[in-house]
Amino acid sequence: MKTNRRDFVKQLGIVSASTAAVPHFNIIKSLNDNKIRIATIGMGIQGFQDTKAALRTDMCELVAAADLYDGRLAHVKETFGNHVFTTRDYREVLERKDVDAVLIVTPDHWHDRISIAALKKGKHVYCEKPMVQNIEEGAAVIAAAKAAGKVMQVGSQRISGAAFQEAKRLVEAGDIGNINFIESTNDRFNAIGAWQYSIPTDASPKTIDWETFLGDAPKRAFDPVRFFRWRNYRDYGTGVAGDLFVHLITGVHFVTGSLGPSRIYSSGQLSYWKDGRDVPDVMVASMEYPAQGKFDAFQMVLRVNFANAGSIKNVTRIVGNEGEITFGGDSLTLTKRKLPAAPGYGNGESFGTFSDAQQKEYLAAYDAKYPTDSRTPEPVKEVKFDAPQGDDAHKNHFANFFEGIKDNKPVIEGPLFGFRAAAPVLACNKSYFEKKVVKWDAQNLKILP
Repeated sequence: MKTNRRDFVKQLGIVSASTAAVPHFNIIKSLNDNKIRIATIGMGIQGFQDTKAALRTDMCELVAAADLYDGRLAHVKETFGNHVFTTRDYREVLERKDVDAVLIVTPDHWHDRISIAALKKGKHVYCEKPMVQNIEEGAAVIAAAKAAGKVMQVGSQRISGAAFQEAKRLVEAGDIGNINFIESTNDRFNAIGAWQYSIPTDASPKTIDWETFLGDAPKRAFDPVRFFRWRNYRDYGTGVAGDLFVHLITGVHFVTGSLGPSRIYSSGQLSYWKDGRDVPDVMVASMEYPAQGKFDAFQMVLRVNFANAGSIKNVTRIVGNEGEITFGGDSLTLTKRKLPAAPGYGNGESFGTFSDAQQKEYLAAYDAKYPTDSRTPEPVKEVKFDAPQGDDAHKNHFANFFEGIKDNKPVIEGPLFGFRAAAPVLACNKSYFEKKVVKWDAQNLKILP
């Protein structure tokens, strides 16, 4: 939904008059041009992508950016203009009165601290996935967002794409019956996909604020590999689970409405990218989802393989007792297949081992119980869906965030939803490194003994 300036001001008046007890949003600075002023903290790969996606909405303006590497700050001005304020210190961004919302696109170990600081400073927050690096950090972020009365959106933007929206509609309509199994994969076979990112030739303690990068991680000597390839290390990232499983599980939760699994087990190994990283490049997770609402219990299996030299078909497959939905990227296929009421008899089963007299008696009973029209399965139905041309999930996700700010309404991936997606994948890491099953209470957001 796009809101023009006149309607927007009118809506603000209605909100102020009717919801005095509800904290209103601090967007006075944006009334002049109907644009929300944003700042991005962390201008790495995803930082630039997020900023560009946000600007594509035409609902915001970039006024500031922070990063710990001077080269990226220079590139901010090259890309977005010299008027953009740049700094190494994110706290300078949070002090600016002309910043309404911040995009937090830092290494994972900084997500909780900067999110909470930004919320306390009255900023709306868009935080990249996973929302936190450790399960224990989730409650404080959720509480900070609630106390601040600000909008917080977690950045797993795929769920804002048309294919995910259609999958959700089909599941809710009961088109595949009761879900019993879900599998989702995200395999890769290339160096960049395995986080072997480029390192600039000028990387040094002079051009990089190494001490701030470390934050609350263990102290160590300057290492540009760890700075630019931080996803490879547990001190700063969350491995394949936090980077990729989180997208898969976010999509499943969005489509099914589930709060999360009750039991989680993962296994894997470092099989190919033996470059000093301390996280696996192959991981498989098995999760048990309890019955919830109109859905029965179901099983889910997630897989990431950075060394898949075979055919790679990264899709999510939701299987029910009347069909399945397979989707990935911008397309979706619904296959409906329903069993006949009559089980059949004869080939490959015990009927042929009965005596002749017993076979005749069995057939008489079978014919009486199952009329002819109950013995033939319905024809398999296949329906394909392609996202509209130009569908932009990344842009849509930011539009939802900005509309949440302007219209004082919930967003698609708020902090509670974001944490319910993050916690199970962080539990995958716990299971992998501690070699045990993790029991998770998705309702009360805690690990069980």
